[in-house]
Amino acid sequence: MNFLNVRLLRRLFLCSISILMTPLVPASDLEKTWAALDASSGPVVLFGDSTTAPRGKVKIYGELLEETFREKNLAVPIINAGVGGNTTRMARRRLERDVLAHHPSVVVIQFGINDSAVDVWKEPPVTEPRVPREEYRENLEFFIDEIRAHGGTVILMTPNRLRWKKTTRELYAKPPYHPEEEDGFNIFLDTYAQAVREIAQTKKTLLVDIHAAYAEKSGDEVDALLSDGMHPNNQGHALVHHLLISE
Repeated sequence: MNFLNVRLLRRLFLCSISILMTPLVPASDLEKTWAALDASSGPVVLFGDSTTAPRGKVKIYGELLEETFREKNLAVPIINAGVGGNTTRMARRRLERDVLAHHPSVVVIQFGINDSAVDVWKEPPVTEPRVPREEYRENLEFFIDEIRAHGGTVILMTPNRLRWKKTTRELYAKPPYHPEEEDGFNIFLDTYAQAVREIAQTKKTLLVDIHAAYAEKSGDEVDALLSDGMHPNNQGHALVHHLLISE
């Protein structure tokens, strides 16, 4: 994808963001999915990267979901299959072992930050995302098809948006990113999040649009959700949990 195409896609995204704020699937459908679980249900698997994986003292959304299940006396295990640094290409190699082998009733999928990342810090600098957008789409569609073939329900989540911070600037403040722009760290990620929305629509899959929830907020409000400009903090994970269970 060349520089001009990225700018065009970004403009199209920003122009359509007010439309995209409307969930593709009513919140009641998410609630019905959770309400359908009982003691005989297979586990819920959280399949993602470092925004899903356990992260030190941060209370991640998986832990909050476990608390909600306990409060509702719902004896369904939650398996965290988040792996830091993972792209969908990497995750595809572990789908059978980390997801399908557990015979899940529900799988929550969130990838995109690593797929869309451009490693401008390398020598020589990289100019394209780690995983092309079309391959990213194909991998997500593969996950959906395989999970459904094994009897599971899929909930897609868009990735959270990013912010310029000291550490992210040190690594990524070079073209083709736009370090001079407040939102210049999202020029690729925005289009990957849009791909998730499109897949949710064509595959008729439940969608939790974390990316859009971030886009509704001011810069300072987004900063308050992130520990380092990339990873959700306690408040960020609380937002994911809230949107995921539709409370």
